[in-house]
Amino acid sequence: MALDPRRDLLAGLTVAIVALPLALGFGVSSGLGAEAGLATAVVAGALAAVFGGSNLQVSGPTGAMTVVLVPIVARYGPGGVLTVGVMAGALLIALALLRAGRYMRYVPAPVVEGFTLGIACVIGLQQVPDALGVAKPDGEKVLLAAWRAVEAFAAAPNPAAVGLSLGVAAVMLAGARWRPAIPFSIVAVIAATVAARFFHLDAAAPIGDLPAGLPAPSLAFFDVTALGSLIAPAVAVAALAALESLLSATVADGMTVGQQHDPDKELFGQGIANLAAPLFGGVPATAAIARTAVNVRTGASSRLAALTHAAVLAAIVFAAAPLVAKIPLAALAGVLLATAVRMVEVGALRAMAKATRSDAVVLVLTAAATLVLDLVYAVIIGLVVAGALALRAVAAQASLDQVDFRPDLPGEHSDEEHALLAEHIVAYRIDGPLFFAGAHRFLLELSEVSDVRVVILRMSRVTTMDATGALVLKDAVEKLNRRGIAVMTSGIRPGQRQALASVGALELLRHEGREYATTPEAIAGARKHLEQAGLLPVRHRPHPHRTRKAPR
Repeated sequence: MALDPRRDLLAGLTVAIVALPLALGFGVSSGLGAEAGLATAVVAGALAAVFGGSNLQVSGPTGAMTVVLVPIVARYGPGGVLTVGVMAGALLIALALLRAGRYMRYVPAPVVEGFTLGIACVIGLQQVPDALGVAKPDGEKVLLAAWRAVEAFAAAPNPAAVGLSLGVAAVMLAGARWRPAIPFSIVAVIAATVAARFFHLDAAAPIGDLPAGLPAPSLAFFDVTALGSLIAPAVAVAALAALESLLSATVADGMTVGQQHDPDKELFGQGIANLAAPLFGGVPATAAIARTAVNVRTGASSRLAALTHAAVLAAIVFAAAPLVAKIPLAALAGVLLATAVRMVEVGALRAMAKATRSDAVVLVLTAAATLVLDLVYAVIIGLVVAGALALRAVAAQASLDQVDFRPDLPGEHSDEEHALLAEHIVAYRIDGPLFFAGAHRFLLELSEVSDVRVVILRMSRVTTMDATGALVLKDAVEKLNRRGIAVMTSGIRPGQRQALASVGALELLRHEGREYATTPEAIAGARKHLEQAGLLPVRHRPHPHRTRKAPR
């Protein structure tokens, strides 16, 4: 994509217009106030654009991060949130140095869609008090807080706040379908602010006073004695920042041709942004998928667009703080309600639900955990459940099938010899992985073998084997040997030998030379074993050094 500074400047201006009400709203929702949201959008937006790994990424306060911050504010206060931001920034830089960005690709799509759905529900519930025009109830559980807000509204209805919030949300949602390129959020917020002033809607409380500019950087909030108790929240914030930023960068790459982000550099940029934003009173930040998408759609081709977005917001902070302070909280609640609705991709959810039953389970569990617990626990639960279901599916692919070994018989045999061999020998082919998830089922099937004297295991199709699989194989062989059944193996791959050797299974399989390279060799070894046991007549083989005379 060719660089076009004019288009980048226009894209940055458009993104700033879209980002302003979102920054204000997320700042208010986090509990630190609108000024914290603006400071984050300016400082983190600029630094992530300079040091990040994507040319198109736009960073700032986000709804997902707000979901994590609300309980931290309730438990540790504003100072705790700012300290967590600095700690999370340091963790992100450490992840970048460890080159952890590449592991983002292993997060399953149902987990991503599930916590996105959960986040949308939480954001919507967080707006209920402001949308109803009542004071925010105490507590960090959004379901309980929303219910208490409804009770407070029923006792003292505030139709003005409800009208403003629903009106803003309706304008945004309808406008996005009609003219997606127009930033209807700022149009709706301006209209709601004018209406509140013109009709003297005193029940629609405004944001309140905003400082005319960014505060001087300070570390006064940083409490060294509280670091121990803040480690877990910092890890949660860093994990979310990494996850959402790399997801956003991937989305941006998919919307363009020729753009490719550097995941480790992106983590580094987000780390720098989160180190600096709290110094200016900002909350922890991450890349914003919605703002990044607007940036791409309006023609951005370089980091200049994201820098312009930060510069425009900074100008608004310095020049228009008194005007911004008059925006009703109910209008911002409407912006975030519409944002929550637009986060839910119905088509993607329907596709995940129809794909497999496992995908549907993972999606629902992740969404429910996000709503009831928190985002980090939700992601962990989603990953664990998705991993367990994937392991079960992989383990189900492993099979132990009895096969006909007669086509592999070396030399010429009579029908009587074929019958004798088939009476005493059984051959099994092991297909797929032999590891902890399905190994015990294999042991149960193999241990049920009876009425034979030799078992041949064809192992050339074993795709992977771990210590558990090797131990199970060893146990099965020992059980068969104790019953007088000899086990021959063929086709053990070099990659399987280490696992077998580590648990002593390889030595057991080699007992009396019972490991063979090919199946015909294993069958020949089985026949020899039966001959020595007196179960088959001894076949007279020519001496290896004796040569037959050629006929005259």
